[in-house]
Amino acid sequence: MKVIDLTHTIKEEMPVYPGTDKPKFIPANSYEENGFKETMLQIYTHTGTHMDPPAHLFAGRTTLDRFPPEQFIGKALVIDCRDLKEGEPISMEYIRKKGEKVKEADFLLFNTGWDKLWESDAYFGDYPCIDDEVLDFVLSHNYKGIGFDVIGLDPITDEELTRHRKLFQNCDIVNIENLKNLELCGDGLFWFSCFPLKLDNCDGSPVRAVAWFEE
Repeated sequence: MKVIDLTHTIKEEMPVYPGTDKPKFIPANSYEENGFKETMLQIYTHTGTHMDPPAHLFAGRTTLDRFPPEQFIGKALVIDCRDLKEGEPISMEYIRKKGEKVKEADFLLFNTGWDKLWESDAYFGDYPCIDDEVLDFVLSHNYKGIGFDVIGLDPITDEELTRHRKLFQNCDIVNIENLKNLELCGDGLFWFSCFPLKLDNCDGSPVRAVAWFEE
């Protein structure tokens, strides 16, 4: 079995969404004093490679802990958008290139190549985002989730989170952000999982996203 890690490592010096704090790893117990190591972690729920549920935007909607575990595993397909320039939209042209495979996928993962800018100021730039037609397409199909190798579903300047609101308003779906290595997943369908922590009343969680291929 071939496994590809699609997850950025969480560490104290890492990119975080503007306005939030970086993670803190606070020593709680040590080998020298306690005979074991334990760390207290202080972190926002939307740090690093993470997942949004509908409850991220709407009170009373589905939290991550209320989804069944099968929501977080299935067949995925990478949509290659790496030829787009800054600020250009991801259009249905990229979906149509994948043919009938888009109907067989549980997850659509959009590869803009932006993960190569991780840990640089450019990562917070004008990355490509899906347009309204693509978002309508996602909403009209029974996908478990969509994912991106950028810091947000919306442009970083959109404080209203317009796409997030449209995605989650009436749909039980998850959105994954800050993926990496999508170019290693090939052109076809593959197994994908993105399990979050099972936190009570959870509005978001870091995930360990992986792709795997049965050889």
